[in-house]
Amino acid sequence: MSGAPDQNNQLEKAVQTRKERRALWEREGERSIARNLAMIGALGWTIVIPPLIGVFVGRWLDGTFSSGVFWTLGLLVLGLTLGCWLAWSRMHKE
Repeated sequence: MSGAPDQNNQLEKAVQTRKERRALWEREGERSIARNLAMIGALGWTIVIPPLIGVFVGRWLDGTFSSGVFWTLGLLVLGLTLGCWLAWSRMHKE
């Protein structure tokens, strides 16, 4: 039962966040379709750009050090992880 106070705090925080979002929606209404599409496009680029940079830098490093695809694969995975984390954190801000 030691986790119960922490769960209550999380629940209170979630309820407060929901109330704030509801009040904002009642004040401003829904976002336009254009704004939603712009957000989707921005999130797409946020996910795509870091892996592309990772691939280009990885190819350059592999060519420089003759290491096969070691750097390319590693930086691709790192870029994809970074891109998804950035998109996730941006979505939670909205």
